[in-house]
Amino acid sequence: MPSAGTAPRRAVQLAALLAMLAFFAAQLVGALLPDVPTLITATAAGLALDLYLQHRDPGLVAVLNKIRFDVMVRQLLRDMLVVIGLVRLNGDGSLTGYAPVVAALVLFYGAHLACQAVAILVRRSRTLPFLTRNIDASGLHLTAAPPRLLARQHGRRLLRFAVPATAGLLVTAGTHRTVWALAGAGVALLLAAAGTVHLATWLLPKKRVATEQQALAWLDAWLADYRPTVGMYFSGGTTSAYQANMWLSTLAALDGNPLIVLRERFMMQKIEATDVPVICIPKVHHLMALEKSSLKLMLHPANSGKTSQVLRMPSIKHAFINHGESDKLSSCNPYSKAYDEIWVAGPAARERYQLADIGVEDKDVVEVGRPQLAPIRPSAGAPAGAFTTVLYAPTWEGWDGNPGNTSVILAGENIVRALLADPGVRLLYKPHPMTGSVDPRAGRANERIQAMIREANTGRSGPRPGPEAAAELARRTVELDRLTTSTFRDSADEIERMLLQSTPDKGNAEAVEAATTAWEDAYWASLPEWEHQIITDARPALFSCFNRSDLLISDVSSVVSDWLTSEKPYAVANTSGMGEEEFRANFPTVSAATILTPEAAGVTELLAAVRDPRQDALAEARAELKVQLLGPADPPSLVRFNAAALALAAKADERRARMEARASEIPAPRLGSAATDTPADTPAVPSAASGPDDAPLTASQGG
Repeated sequence: MPSAGTAPRRAVQLAALLAMLAFFAAQLVGALLPDVPTLITATAAGLALDLYLQHRDPGLVAVLNKIRFDVMVRQLLRDMLVVIGLVRLNGDGSLTGYAPVVAALVLFYGAHLACQAVAILVRRSRTLPFLTRNIDASGLHLTAAPPRLLARQHGRRLLRFAVPATAGLLVTAGTHRTVWALAGAGVALLLAAAGTVHLATWLLPKKRVATEQQALAWLDAWLADYRPTVGMYFSGGTTSAYQANMWLSTLAALDGNPLIVLRERFMMQKIEATDVPVICIPKVHHLMALEKSSLKLMLHPANSGKTSQVLRMPSIKHAFINHGESDKLSSCNPYSKAYDEIWVAGPAARERYQLADIGVEDKDVVEVGRPQLAPIRPSAGAPAGAFTTVLYAPTWEGWDGNPGNTSVILAGENIVRALLADPGVRLLYKPHPMTGSVDPRAGRANERIQAMIREANTGRSGPRPGPEAAAELARRTVELDRLTTSTFRDSADEIERMLLQSTPDKGNAEAVEAATTAWEDAYWASLPEWEHQIITDARPALFSCFNRSDLLISDVSSVVSDWLTSEKPYAVANTSGMGEEEFRANFPTVSAATILTPEAAGVTELLAAVRDPRQDALAEARAELKVQLLGPADPPSLVRFNAAALALAAKADERRARMEARASEIPAPRLGSAATDTPADTPAVPSAASGPDDAPLTASQGG
């Protein structure tokens, strides 16, 4: 069922398609009658609409491709109908007078097809087997991209280059002077031919980038020179980059030479600002270059279908660090057995794995804390201002359809309604970025909650920060964007972005951290303290919202574990259908929480306890649960995390040493020995490490 926001858009799209068909029908009528005003008007309107849709809604016209009514067919039909109209206007109905015009049009479309063929060759020549970021890749002979109109927008290119030809035909229809049609077709042909020639220059040695073999040789040389020791491996969908981004600062702070390994090309620009070198290797047989490198340890913040492809490398040790810990089953997935070690925050997660009984041995679980929680400030007591700031940060609905995953569907509106009813509450609503991606009901509830908050703001008033606050935020935004956002021209492709995203400036990470802090301060200062806020952008980050809030309301998720760093009060919505005692028994992370029913019962008492710490009976329980979930404060989490990385890397070194020693002890087989004499009709027995043909396990097996 479409949401309220998509229905009007679909109506507009349907109207646009019907209008296009109506213009073609009017063209046909104008050509057959013949009726010059109808022919000219319908043709011009149809071309204008096609140009507009190609620019503003290319996905809509792409639908027409599925029924073989693509842009070239449409433009050919458009020009053909005008030519038919011209022939009908000619007294004898002969095409003889327009033969040069038709010939020029044929040559124009031929030039367009030639340009498209060259564009395909150029794109293929500019597709490397990997992408880089924060790495000097000048040795790959990287060059600027060709104009996007020529290389990647064949629909827009055809329509724009066809404008002179169609315009000339229409002027001829109105004046009966063939010279206009011939001139227009000639200009269109000249544009298409010139574009083809210009685009072909990217196939010349001066602009051509390295071949696949040259690029792979360069990658091997770079790995040998950089000598990476610890890597973070990540693969995921378009909305999952946050799972890797939360670990960037930790990875950068580890001893050794860190590296980020990605598998999807689109993910390169979704990884936030970092000084750590980034490599994207889409194909598994190219990924095997890592096995020959100095990499000792790979950290995994998420499981994915492509994780198994890197786990096949026995020379690298693998640790699952997850992207957050909660009591949900996803935090103790049986897939965890595939890793050498599982790094968790504290004793609660260790116990969770043992209770799950999924085959993970206790010796393989390492407690490292959560290093990225350092920016979260501890509780300062009761709210100091006139308003109690409440952060409602529900998680998403998950893949398994469990109604207890998210409170948005069953309890979200009730919780928000109860909070908005308290005049002393300022609500910050930050839903999970994947809300509604699986269950449309969650998306619709999310939209209704946001509408409630906007409506509540219309009934509030108070002082607003002056224009200087907005100016300061704008200035800080520009500065932060300059440091964290790579600005590319519209025609930039992957190769040009690699060229521009070379080695970062010295001290860039420190500058980004300072700019982020300044931006967050300016952001909050620019908002009225009485106004509810809906926060769906990446900025401000969740931890910044933590530091501005007195109370958290959430679900069973890692948000709760992270929040406990502050030891501030929190509540968890119980939409699981369990009773409160059973709910607490099944989810230890809620043992120090106020449990809210789907009807939001208990919100009033919860707010009273936040405002008066004397009524807060759970403060001591939160302090104890914090240690249980996140481990001790001393030594600091980053120190423990780094020690775990060094220890696992040492195990990788020990294994390599054993393998080298074993190889040196095994004598080379003699020619003709029993070990090598295998009858030709005896089938080879694959080793236990063998993999599928397209997923070689070692460099020697894959070729």
